[in-house]
Amino acid sequence: MKIDILAIGVHPDDVELACAGTLLKHIELGKKVGLLDLTRGELGTRGTAETRDEEATNSMKLMGAEFRINLEMEDGFFTHSRENILKILPVIRQYQPEIILCNSINDRHPDHGRSAKLVHDACFLSGLVKITTTDMDGISQSPWRPKSVYHYIQDYFMTPDFVVDISEYMERKIELVMTFKTQFYNPGSEEPETPISSKDFIDFLYARCRDFGRPVGLRFAEGFTTARNIGVNNLFDLI
Repeated sequence: MKIDILAIGVHPDDVELACAGTLLKHIELGKKVGLLDLTRGELGTRGTAETRDEEATNSMKLMGAEFRINLEMEDGFFTHSRENILKILPVIRQYQPEIILCNSINDRHPDHGRSAKLVHDACFLSGLVKITTTDMDGISQSPWRPKSVYHYIQDYFMTPDFVVDISEYMERKIELVMTFKTQFYNPGSEEPETPISSKDFIDFLYARCRDFGRPVGLRFAEGFTTARNIGVNNLFDLI
């Protein structure tokens, strides 16, 4: 199966928090979207790896993504290594995405920046002929390099290189976030409070998307950065 967009997060729920509106919009436009989590988020204060597995699956189904894969790297301690790059390459080569969305290049959680670098490098190396990989059936894979790698913006504010209008998808984005019931606002929970478990954090998500949208006259938007220049066919592609 070839897909159009592969959204990668180091933790289950990273994608939902930062770019779910963008993914929902493109799915509705007829694009095929896949999800890849690098870890199971097992170091999270609330919930367990097992509950997050279940929540991630529920979110994938509700979103309408084609698949969700977890590479089970070590939460908090994964490294930028040959071993981990070679876990990512077979997924890129199997599904041949045109665009990859991945973690913020710098953020409060140190995993996010390390994941951004790991994925960015994997996307380049995936296009090299002399790096060999096989699929699950042991069949050799052809090189594939995505056309674009974009980094979604997470906890730390960063000035985006571009934003995507998600005004019609904001409520569905929040619905996807809230499928992670162990992690976010739940007044009935007896688990410890965390920086993301209060109602204030959900209010923050609305405010962040309003902040990204306001300069270009949008009600809600999600922001992205990129390491390379962005080209357009004509000036009317810009809003």
